[in-house]
Amino acid sequence: MSDHGSCGDEPEVDCSQVLAEIYLFLDLECTTESRVRIQSHLDACTHCLREYGLEREVKALVARCCGNEVAPDHLRQRLRTRLAAIVFDGELRERLSD
Repeated sequence: MSDHGSCGDEPEVDCSQVLAEIYLFLDLECTTESRVRIQSHLDACTHCLREYGLEREVKALVARCCGNEVAPDHLRQRLRTRLAAIVFDGELRERLSD
């Protein structure tokens, strides 16, 4: 993750929040509202766009190396729950530090 802060035209969108959700964005597993917010941020933030590009390449490499294997549903749900908790913890810490 980055402590880069916020940037671009949307200072209320924090880079660490965008990067925490980047895999959900890549996998088309976030809400439409989140997709729009993240895409808008990526359009304005070269730092996050570069990180997004790296993550997209890693995902493509893993897909090539692992074939079309799909994680079991229970594992996917555990990962989603954990990612949501990480994002929530980050938001909570940020609010408490303000």
